Amino acid sequence: MAALDERLPGGGLATTGLHEILPARREWDEGAALGFALVLLGRLTARRDGAILWATRQADLYAPTLSDFGVAAERLLLTRTGGDGETLWALEEGLRCPDLAAVVGEVSELDATAARRLQLAAEMIQRPCLLLQRQRLAPRRATAASPALTRWRVEARAGDPSLPKGLVGNPVWRVELLRCRGGQPAVFEVEWDHATSDFALAAELCDSTTATFGYGA
Repeated sequence: MAALDERLPGGGLATTGLHEILPARREWDEGAALGFALVLLGRLTARRDGAILWATRQADLYAPTLSDFGVAAERLLLTRTGGDGETLWALEEGLRCPDLAAVVGEVSELDATAARRLQLAAEMIQRPCLLLQRQRLAPRRATAASPALTRWRVEARAGDPSLPKGLVGNPVWRVELLRCRGGQPAVFEVEWDHATSDFALAAELCDSTTATFGYGA
């Protein structure tokens, strides 16, 4: 989406390096954060050959829905780990593998030291790395500063109110760009369209730029 790309250095998401995604609310937004992470992953790997390594403690990814967000399930190599340490180790090893298009890890905390190692490795090897925070696994503490190229916080919002009762429309997310190297924080409310595989501004905000774009960490 052009409005989102304009807020990113170079006019779009960097295709190499580390990107972090956090759910806004501990109890409610892990699904929204996962959906947004899949969209970014689909964009980052669209022109890259190879498999995608996904390291997780939960192993609860529902493969049949991946194509709705631009990720082919047959490209996924799912590995189950025993904790954040194993996940981060798997990501570093995966970044060294020339046959992988990208690596993704689910962690309970965003560790600044580990993130720095991943960022350096991803930049050196010219490959994308996504860290998805699973807050249900995390202790309640402040999120540390990070060397990631971007950090996003995602919140699920109400969908199309005109749909008949019982029907579920396209996902609508409030997406905060909390950190962007070379850019500024911003806030967007977007709708993901499975049919077109693209973003659009949420309908209720299309005529309200002040509601769509804001600043704040």
